[in-house]
Order: sequence, then C-alpha cells, then structure tokens
Amino acid sequence: MKIKEVFILEEAFDDLNEGKVFYDLQETGVGEYFWDCLVADMESLIVYAGIHSKKFGLFQMFSMRFPCYLL
Repeated sequence: MKIKEVFILEEAFDDLNEGKVFYDLQETGVGEYFWDCLVADMESLIVYAGIHSKKFGLFQMFSMRFPCYLL
C-alpha cells in the first residue's frame, strides 16, 4: 500500500502547536523536540503505510514519545 498524502486537520494542527507551547513552558527546547518527534512519526506513515489500525476509516498511529495519537 502506498500513502498518497498525510493530512492534518486545522484543529489538530492547532492542538500540536499548543502542545509545542506547553512543552516549551516545561523546559526550553522540549517543545521543539515534541514537534520534531511528531513530524518524524508522521513521515514514518509513508514507510509503514497500512499496518495501523483504522478509526473512522483512517489509519491511526500513536506517537512514539509523547502521549497523543495521529489519525
């Protein structure tokens, strides 16, 4: 299976930005690490396309390092 595109709803993008701010408030630089980890997880969807469970007809993947999930 080949992934043609990965899309992020505007609301989800806003949540990810809020997560970045939250983690930066905990310690400088952690927000950037949070963002980088999530981008890497999203990029891995291309490599591991189709092996994830589905929710609402979309493949779902949990983030490897932070407690959130990607649909």
